[in-house]
Amino acid sequence: MDIGMRDRFIRLWHQYFEGSDLPITFGIEPAGEGVPRAPVPKRWRCLVCDLARVRKGHPVVIDGESLSCSGAKFYLGYTTGRAPFFRYFLSTGKPGVVEGERYKRTPEIVDEMDRFLDHIPSEGKCYTFKRWDQLTVEDAPEVVVFFARPEVLSGLFTLASFDQADPEGGVCCPFGSGCSSIIYYPWLEQQKEHPRAVLGMFDPSARPCVMGDVLTMAIPMKKFALMFGYMEESFLVTRTWEKVKEKIRRSEKIHGP
Repeated sequence: MDIGMRDRFIRLWHQYFEGSDLPITFGIEPAGEGVPRAPVPKRWRCLVCDLARVRKGHPVVIDGESLSCSGAKFYLGYTTGRAPFFRYFLSTGKPGVVEGERYKRTPEIVDEMDRFLDHIPSEGKCYTFKRWDQLTVEDAPEVVVFFARPEVLSGLFTLASFDQADPEGGVCCPFGSGCSSIIYYPWLEQQKEHPRAVLGMFDPSARPCVMGDVLTMAIPMKKFALMFGYMEESFLVTRTWEKVKEKIRRSEKIHGP
C-alpha cells in the first residue's frame, strides 16, 4: 500500500466528509503476521456483523473455517456449490425440508440466477480486513468498503460517475446477500478493465447488522484510485457540496458514528 496515498485520502476524506467513518478494506492473500484470525464460530453468525469490529479499528483475518454461513462460504469462494435445498431456501421453502426466505418468487428463478455467478479463487488463502487508516506498506487491498448514510453515499455515487458518460457505468446494484454486495461483486468488478462501484446492503437478512440509515458502497481498488484522484477537481469543491457537508455534520452529531 502506498502510505502517501493512504494519508492523503484520510486528509481529503476529513475535509469533504467531515465526521464520517473511514472505509474498511480487504485483500485476498496468504495470512500475514500481526493480524488476529477470526475464531471458528460456535453458532451461525453473519459475516457483516463480524465486520462491525473492523470498522471500529480491529483488523481480522477470515478464512473458510471462520465462517458459519453457507452463503458467505459460497460468495467468498470457499465452496463452489449450493446446498441441495438452497433453491427452496431462497424462494418458497419446502415443507418438512426448509423454510423459505421468499426473496425470489420460484425455485426456478433461483436456479437461473445462479447461472450468472462466477467463483472467487480463494482456496488456501485468507481475507485480511482492515480499516483504511490501519493499512501498512505490506498491505494490498483490492476493495474499499464504505458503510455510510445517504448524504455520504450521494457524494460517493456522484464521484463514481464523474468520469463516465454511461449513466450506468459508474455504479451497479446487483441482487445478493450482504456479504456478496461488499465482497463478491466488487471483487469481480476489480478484475475488469473498467470496474464499477457496488451499492449494497439491501439484503433483509443482513440489515440487523447495520444501523437503520446505513447502506454500503464497495469500490474496487482500481476505481477507487481514480475517484480519489478526482476529489479536488469535482463537485466536492462547490457551494452545492458545502450545503451537503453541513447536513453530514448535523447527521453525525445526532446519530453518532
